[in-house]
Amino acid sequence: MMSGTGITVHEKGITMAVHDHPHHGTGFHLPSFRRARRDSSDIAVTHRADTRTTRDYAFASLRLLTGFVFLWAFLDKTFGFGYATPSGKAWIDDGSPTRGFLGNVVAGPMESTFHSWAGAAWADWLFMLGLLGIGVALVSGIALRLAALAGTAMMVLMWMAEWPPAKHLSDGGASMSTNPLVEYHVIYAVALIALAAASAGDTLGAGRLWARLPFVRKNGWLR
Repeated sequence: MMSGTGITVHEKGITMAVHDHPHHGTGFHLPSFRRARRDSSDIAVTHRADTRTTRDYAFASLRLLTGFVFLWAFLDKTFGFGYATPSGKAWIDDGSPTRGFLGNVVAGPMESTFHSWAGAAWADWLFMLGLLGIGVALVSGIALRLAALAGTAMMVLMWMAEWPPAKHLSDGGASMSTNPLVEYHVIYAVALIALAAASAGDTLGAGRLWARLPFVRKNGWLR
């Protein structure tokens, strides 16, 4: 009798028998889908991680570029590099950062109000400190929520000063507005809010370190 082979030998013949061998494999295995599922999930997780990393760097790039826009505006108006602010008319040369823009408002319901603000010392200081503060916050990656709040308020006021809904200026001329609602001030405001919501300062910035400070932990609006 040969039990290991599954064949039983009798004196009168050979009988095929099926035996259960718990300690021996058959040499044939059904394909396992458990590993395949695990591999697929691993690939999905890796893909999500790569997407998240790419997103973080994309937001960080947007943050740095937007911050440079605000910082450059501050520096140009302060020192007069000859771009938007001619040399000799800079803030350090007793020029007014708001006189040219607010003084030339020619449309909208706040036209006379902006004219009265143009060149005022408080308006100059508030505007310049806003540019500097928002620019520093964005470049460093700290206090993005405050930057978003201040920047949105600034963009709303500048949007009202240009007043895109107007087809004609107060003198009757064409306004040359390309869109009655959405223009670059609106885009900047939405970008600032998105950067704060995405915690864009955590990548390529000091956002994580800032968030760990005790007074920031107690006051989440300082993030």
